[in-house]
Amino acid sequence: MTGTAALLRLALRLDRVRLTVWVLALAVLPLGTAAQYQKLYPTQADLDAVAGVLSNPSLEAIGGPLFSATIGGVTAWKVGSTLFILAALMSLLTVVRHSRTEEETGRAELLGATVVGRFAPLTAALLTAAIADVAAGALCALGLIGMGLPVAGSVAFGLAIALSGLMFAGIAAFVAQFTSSARTANAISSAVLAASFLLRAVGDAGAAPLNWVSPLGWLIHLRPYAGERWWIAALAVGLAAVLAVGAYGLVRRRDVGAGLLPDRLAPAQAAPSLRSPLALAWRLHRGLLIGWAAGMFVAGVAFGGVGDTVSSGFTDNSQLTDVLQKLGGTTGFTNAFFAACLGIVAIAVAAYTVQATLRMRAEESAGLLEPLLATAVGRLRWAASHLFFALLGTALIIALTGVGMGLSYGAQIGDIGQVGRLLGAAAVQIPAAWVLAGFGTALFGLVPRVSSLAWAALVACVAVLEVGLLLGLPQWAIDISPFAHVPKLPGQAFSAAPEVWLVVAAAALGAAGLAGFRRRNISA
Repeated sequence: MTGTAALLRLALRLDRVRLTVWVLALAVLPLGTAAQYQKLYPTQADLDAVAGVLSNPSLEAIGGPLFSATIGGVTAWKVGSTLFILAALMSLLTVVRHSRTEEETGRAELLGATVVGRFAPLTAALLTAAIADVAAGALCALGLIGMGLPVAGSVAFGLAIALSGLMFAGIAAFVAQFTSSARTANAISSAVLAASFLLRAVGDAGAAPLNWVSPLGWLIHLRPYAGERWWIAALAVGLAAVLAVGAYGLVRRRDVGAGLLPDRLAPAQAAPSLRSPLALAWRLHRGLLIGWAAGMFVAGVAFGGVGDTVSSGFTDNSQLTDVLQKLGGTTGFTNAFFAACLGIVAIAVAAYTVQATLRMRAEESAGLLEPLLATAVGRLRWAASHLFFALLGTALIIALTGVGMGLSYGAQIGDIGQVGRLLGAAAVQIPAAWVLAGFGTALFGLVPRVSSLAWAALVACVAVLEVGLLLGLPQWAIDISPFAHVPKLPGQAFSAAPEVWLVVAAAALGAAGLAGFRRRNISA
């Protein structure tokens, strides 16, 4: 463990801005939601009406069951699942960045030549993630208590946020021992997170045993503000501890910079199919793209599978209808459900968009770009090959989600035409995700050192999606998010103008980024 303290200080210094943004977002989001719900639903009768809406398998698939018709219970339902996913993402990215990425770039080996113990880098990475997780959970709990919500429920909710991060920090630490690539470690850890969400969603929609297979399902059933089950926290702590101990055991068994799974030897000469920038980009992006496409297609099938039951829990009460419309719909319960699902899908797939776009910066930072540009490959041709997969990959993933949703729902109601209808509803989400690709490209080309702010833009979009309208933010603030301009299909009239403007915005940002990249120094 020698040198752990110094490496921890270094990691915290390097991530001081990044982690501060993450922690504040995780802490502030539930506070804003709770404050607005106190204004919207001042009486218990109002809260009971909301509970009647949310006690439906289709909505439980999105946010989990509503265990308590209270301000705290509704707040936990509204933002709980989202916060758990964000905390998990923050932690797994942090652990991989300060462990596997350091080894991949060769910095860990240089540090290892000094007075640094073998376990110090992994310990520093885990402690960095743990400090951020505990800070986010503690700030959230203290804020909710300060708003007058029950102490036990607030502590349980903050604890659930922290535990989500700790569990996926352990998962990332364990996974990072098997692969020599930080990109692969992030992809596998993210796939585990996506599978955990899907299992939780299907379990809450009716297949209850699956909740106990999913770590996210454990946290939902910690039941903040509804008779807290503190023993579930022990399960999460146990999982994180077992994975961390396993990661330490695996560190002993491998060389620095190598993974336990050996890299496949490549042929001495590249095949003709690999002798172009586009072919190389396909080799680099294919694992991520195929994984996302398969996972989101399954998610679409799962969401479509509960579409036929969406209206079973509703009545003709106009108050319930108003609440449902606030959750994402305008015409009909089933259409509202699919519109809300597709909005969530678009935000989720935008994570792939950002990750694929920032692959350009990762290649440059690793020193892999200069050798390519020393050949006949031009800058714009190289960048276009990566953007090809960022843009068309995003379109493919969203389209497959709509197809999966349409196939599942159409099979239930005996109408195969639902495939085309839901495919079209999914397709309108694509330009909004492309704007994030344009923004990431602009950062990469103009201010490459802060390219990671593309992730901050995605977090901001999530915040607006979750609580923008509930908080009563001015319209200009909500309009900053490209997803605020997407027509809520199916169920709302389609308008081409917002789609065109989103495409124009994405193209303008991308063009600015490419122009800057063409003129700046490499590795600037």
